[in-house]
Amino acid sequence: MSLELLDIHKHFGPVRANDGITITVETGSLHGLLGENGAGKSTLMKVLSGFHSADSGRIVLDGREIKLASPDDAIEAGIGMLHQDPLVFLPFSVIDNFVLGSPGGWRLDRTQAEDELAELCERYGFNIDPDTPARLLTVGERQQLEILRLLWLGARVLILDEPTTGISADQRAKLFVTLKALAEEGMSVIFVSHKLEEVADLCERVTVMTRGKVVGEAEMPVPPERLVQMMFGQAVEIHGKDPVPLGDSHLRLSDVRMSSGLLSEEPVSLEVAAGEVIGLAGMEGSGQDAFLRICAGMRSPSHGTVHVAGRDLSNKHYREFLASGVKYLPAGRLEEGLIEGLTITEHFVLAGEDRRFFVNWDAARQTAVDQIDHFTIKGTDESTAESLSGGNQQRLLLAMLPPSLKLLLMEHPTRGLDIESADWVWEQLLARREEGTSIVFASADLDELLRYSDRILVFFSGRVFGELDSSQTTVDDIGMLIGGRRIHGAAS
Repeated sequence: MSLELLDIHKHFGPVRANDGITITVETGSLHGLLGENGAGKSTLMKVLSGFHSADSGRIVLDGREIKLASPDDAIEAGIGMLHQDPLVFLPFSVIDNFVLGSPGGWRLDRTQAEDELAELCERYGFNIDPDTPARLLTVGERQQLEILRLLWLGARVLILDEPTTGISADQRAKLFVTLKALAEEGMSVIFVSHKLEEVADLCERVTVMTRGKVVGEAEMPVPPERLVQMMFGQAVEIHGKDPVPLGDSHLRLSDVRMSSGLLSEEPVSLEVAAGEVIGLAGMEGSGQDAFLRICAGMRSPSHGTVHVAGRDLSNKHYREFLASGVKYLPAGRLEEGLIEGLTITEHFVLAGEDRRFFVNWDAARQTAVDQIDHFTIKGTDESTAESLSGGNQQRLLLAMLPPSLKLLLMEHPTRGLDIESADWVWEQLLARREEGTSIVFASADLDELLRYSDRILVFFSGRVFGELDSSQTTVDDIGMLIGGRRIHGAAS
């Protein structure tokens, strides 16, 4: 299906998310939509998929103008969207999720649906058991399930919004093979990303957006410097970390085990000095998240002790960890870090230390305005958390951190961020490090782990499988340990 977006406008209050966007996507093509965080990419795709209604403009599909008031309208027209977080109901089984939205309703033939799911899995090389609970699927498998569901519902234009966020390299490779096969079958695929290398590997044409406008288009391949220039208006210099003297111990784990099965086979002991950065690597579900939550006081170990700045906090309440200078930033920014429906001003009220009964709203608004300016958040003091892009949500979380911290724990601090935003985030984190804050972070980006960590712990099957000095290791070394293969010189 040939697709045209013509002069699309979408405003959220004073924010012009889409400001006169015109894009043409050819039939059977892989079209990249590239831009920094907050450029308006996701908003535009939500307009195309019926989740938002455009303020003005036209959508033309195969020469016919269409009106989209809902996702149902979009899928009926043949347009399906795979969101950054797949729309999968975790308590349901695979087959229950697969048939969601089916026009068959209560008369649906489930046996036929299972047969068609199996046929689609075989066709695209997926391996998903229809009876498996969706909560047991990896992020990559949830993506596969959602793609299959959209194909079954008749999608001929497939939109993917930052689809490689949170999936492994193997899953990404399989996804790219699938998308190329779909394009060869005549589907139009729109690949939304901020990652230059992924767009270069996959797409035939790319449109670049900045601040709600199209700033350039190019036939691939083109030099990455040209795309960076279009995205940011200048070359982006990636900053590394400078050496800092390490201080006293800010975190000490001694023989820690988990009662849930994770980290239960082998105890974990670790000491982290002031100013030290520890990276956590491993496949999703290998134990990194549970490890971070133990360090943050959000989960209790079944055995062993946790000390923060010399104080024994084993089995203490999360509030005790906060009072001791520990802060945890989760991967789910909107699900766990921020509160949907609350404004930026209201978030600063909740994060502040003023616990008086009456709120000084003038002071709170001024704090919000000052922090929006200092952290270059694209929004206003009245913007709600969910109206911000992923990069701006991360900037808000960083802006809400208390001024002094002993230990900062993070899951995927730059997940979903463009290169400029990711570099900016690490500038803020490294400034904290220079003040003596210890940082422990989990990431799926091996280059990020190598660039910013002093040491790297690699998790495999719920345990620390190896410890690496980042100055004396490579991406291949980390990859081997992630896959469960020992390498010479890796502590365990």
